[in-house]
Amino acid sequence: MPPLLDVREIRTEFAIHDGTVKAVNGVSLHVDPGETLGIVGESGSGKSVSMLSVMRLIQQPPGRIMGGEVWFLGRDLLTLSAEEMRRVRGAQIGMVFQDPMTFLNPVMTIGRQIAEPLQEHLGMSKRQARERAQELLDQVGIPSAASRLDDYPHQFSGGMRQRAMIAMALSCNPSLLIADEPTTALDVTIQAQIVELVKRLRRETGMAVIWITHDLGIIAGLADRVNVMYAGYIVETAPVVELYTNPRHPYTQGLLGSLPRLDARERQSLVSIRGVPPDMVNPPHGCPFAPRCAYTAERCKQENPVLRLVGMDHSSACWRDVAAGGGA
Repeated sequence: MPPLLDVREIRTEFAIHDGTVKAVNGVSLHVDPGETLGIVGESGSGKSVSMLSVMRLIQQPPGRIMGGEVWFLGRDLLTLSAEEMRRVRGAQIGMVFQDPMTFLNPVMTIGRQIAEPLQEHLGMSKRQARERAQELLDQVGIPSAASRLDDYPHQFSGGMRQRAMIAMALSCNPSLLIADEPTTALDVTIQAQIVELVKRLRRETGMAVIWITHDLGIIAGLADRVNVMYAGYIVETAPVVELYTNPRHPYTQGLLGSLPRLDARERQSLVSIRGVPPDMVNPPHGCPFAPRCAYTAERCKQENPVLRLVGMDHSSACWRDVAAGGGA
């Protein structure tokens, strides 16, 4: 079965006063129907920009998609007209953003914002769309949904606004949901509720999910596969259990080492990754992680490694076999 989404060598840059930020540098990934793919990495690693590029939501200027292909249901999204792409967004691919107050219209009621795509993409009447909006708010766990349709975003709590955004994203039964750090601004109890909500909706609808986060703890119980990003590159990709039990890239090992544990290793000290992320206007010549890596060799400073297989469906972009003790 072909992938639902197949991204090939996408590259995105931003022109700024000091030069050009190379935000995404040849990212390739795929998502199968019904699968949940986690994309993890620290701030500035290119997670969100890669998915905004897929959705063609990069503001131009200053941003520009420099190359690549984005195949979705047999079409390259980068070749579609603006009108054709507008019909894909919402109807076939839904997206949930990190801060709902940025993306919800403050002067439109929640009910109207959910109903609009139903009328636009599915041709529903105003009454049908309102009834469906109420069903969607019920589905995502908004209490007394019928009485909340005419409320405005500021009348919802942070968790309820995020639920409303999920309802909007799912309104037209998309094949793929992209969730861009949707729980970052929420407390841990609400985070857990949102994660469980998305897992339940995925089971009920069969949609695929891309979950973008810097929190490997969330991904552990949510994703089927994980892509780890650093400096605009995917540096490791593996099934979720394999990644957590056998990380092969030093950056992934550093991320996992910074997580508190509740098992037999809980008394070990947490690990920090030394240094700072690279300047993406003037990135390092070789491996972008080399200045922060404990295993750096001369080759790492000269050549940037590509992803290579290190196990079953497990690839890492590193010149050294870290799992074997760092030998070249």
